[in-house]
Amino acid sequence: MKSGTIDRRLLTILLVVFVQMLGASLIFPVLPLYAQRHFHLSAELITLLASSFFAAQFLAGPYIGRLSDNYGRIPVLIVSQIGTVISFVMLAFAPSFGWLFFSRILDGITGGNIIVAQAYITDITPREKRTESLGYIYAVFGLGFIFGPALGGVLAAAYGPQVPFLVAAVAAAAVVLLTWYALDETLSAEERRRARVRRAGSLTLSSLLGGAPWALPLMLILLIAFLGQFALGLLQSTFALFGEAVLFQGESREVTDVGIGLLLSVVGVSQLFTQTFLLRRLARRFDEAQLVVMGSVLRTIGMTVYALVTSPWLAAFGSLFFAVGFGIASPPLQSMATSLVSDQDRGGVLGWFQSSVNLSTIISTAIAGVFFARGPTVPYWIGAASSALVVLAMIGMMRRMPTEPVRSPEA
Repeated sequence: MKSGTIDRRLLTILLVVFVQMLGASLIFPVLPLYAQRHFHLSAELITLLASSFFAAQFLAGPYIGRLSDNYGRIPVLIVSQIGTVISFVMLAFAPSFGWLFFSRILDGITGGNIIVAQAYITDITPREKRTESLGYIYAVFGLGFIFGPALGGVLAAAYGPQVPFLVAAVAAAAVVLLTWYALDETLSAEERRRARVRRAGSLTLSSLLGGAPWALPLMLILLIAFLGQFALGLLQSTFALFGEAVLFQGESREVTDVGIGLLLSVVGVSQLFTQTFLLRRLARRFDEAQLVVMGSVLRTIGMTVYALVTSPWLAAFGSLFFAVGFGIASPPLQSMATSLVSDQDRGGVLGWFQSSVNLSTIISTAIAGVFFARGPTVPYWIGAASSALVVLAMIGMMRRMPTEPVRSPEA
């Protein structure tokens, strides 16, 4: 991208991610309470429902990234989005809790949308702008979370819990059309042919565990990503239940649904502010490792606030700190991972990065219900401890892998 201009392809892929995120965030505050109220699932099973999605995505993630290297970004994006449409429709008409699990697993298997979108952005972005450009994806996450959870809560309160799933399916279908008609392929036929011959080159499990020169620093980055995601997994799988049990205790279902949606919208506003204003300025003054440390400290504060407060007004500060911290830490960590490998393997390394994140989410969401059953605030104390561990791990990483400040050309 030239200074002072914005690549049309970047705007288009961000629009694709926004519509996808809007649809996905519609169901975020609705699904746990839908499973609890209509299918009478326990907290342990509800968090396993979230875990099933990430387990499927964990298994499929590396292959999705490599398929996009081998056959192009656009075909993989379209197939994954069609799977999301089908899964949302299945959620709306699920006759039993077994169908809930099946639909989430299907969405996880085909859910390579974000992995491929990240690979697409790294294809069209020069190295010195990559942290900033990857940050735009998190800004779009924030924008989707501003409207999605609140809209999902309002739709569920006014028309019933099935309606948000159908609206999300329509949004996902719109993404399929947008991808087909508006996005250009970034990999040439020759690049795809070389990727198929190479068969993902060095990015195999054996090379991660072997003697490749980038293997150790990449494994350390994946470990840090795992620890950082653990708190988010605890939060996202229990927050609706936490809201009903603690923040909105004694309130009606309608007030609870809307209130949880609005608190999640605070996350969206904070993410949008972080990625459109804060991260770009911080990236000019601090290197990527320092940004990860800074963001992890803020995430620790956010989880601690959740664990201490019982008022939704005060819980909004937890949403603010956690979202800002997550937004500051995640893009530079991804950028560090992609800088270790050749350009031809960016999709693959992002697949491994996403798999590390998903493995963390699988474990954290699977056990979050057990923690929640012991006490509604227990997951948040554990999440605060996990975020604090990231700070220590990243400081150790800084000694092993020196990094340079990421500055835009005009700076």
